[in-house]
Amino acid sequence: MNITSFLIYCVIVTFTPGPTNIVILSTAHNFGTKRAMEYSYGATVAFGILLGISAVLNTVLLALIPKVLLIMQVIGSVYMLYLAYQIYKMDVSDSAGIQTGTFISGFLMQFINPKVVLFTMTVIPSFVMPFYTAPPALAVFVAAITIIGFCAFITWVLFGVMFKEFLKKYQKTVNIIMALFLVYSAIVASGIVQLIKR
Repeated sequence: MNITSFLIYCVIVTFTPGPTNIVILSTAHNFGTKRAMEYSYGATVAFGILLGISAVLNTVLLALIPKVLLIMQVIGSVYMLYLAYQIYKMDVSDSAGIQTGTFISGFLMQFINPKVVLFTMTVIPSFVMPFYTAPPALAVFVAAITIIGFCAFITWVLFGVMFKEFLKKYQKTVNIIMALFLVYSAIVASGIVQLIKR
C-alpha cells in the first residue's frame, strides 16, 4: 500500500475548501469557536459513519462481484482527477450559504456534500481494500481517516479568517500545488503504475 499517496489524498480532500470547511470558517467568523466546534463534531460523526458505510458496502460488493474493486479504483481515480480540476479553478472568496453552527446541521451537511460522499465511497476501495479486507484493518483505516477529517475541521475553526485571507492571497499557487498532488494520487490509485512495472 502506498501510504504517502493515501495520506496525500486524505489530507488534500479534507483540508481544502469545500462546503463543510467553508461553513466551518464562516461559523467561526460569525458565531465564534463554540458554535464552529459544535458544527465540526456533527460533521465528524457523519464523516465516520459514511466511511463505515463505504467499508461495509465495498466489502459486500467485493464478496459478490470480485472485479468490483477494479471498477471502484477507476471511479476513484477519475473522481480524484475531477477534484484536482475543481481545486485548480476554485475560488475561496465565495461565501457559504449555510450559516448555522449546530451539531445537526454539521451532521446533515456531510450527507448532502458531494465532495464528502464521493470521497468516502472511493478512498476505502481505491487505497485500502486492494491490500486490506479484514474488518479490524478496515476499522482502523476508517478511524484514521475520520481523525484526519476532524483535524481538518479543527484547522478551519482555529485559523478562521486568517486561513481564508491566506488562501485568498496565495489562492492560485495553493490550488495548483493541491491539484498536482491529487493528480499524483489518482495515478497511484488507478493501478497504472503497477501495470507499467510489470
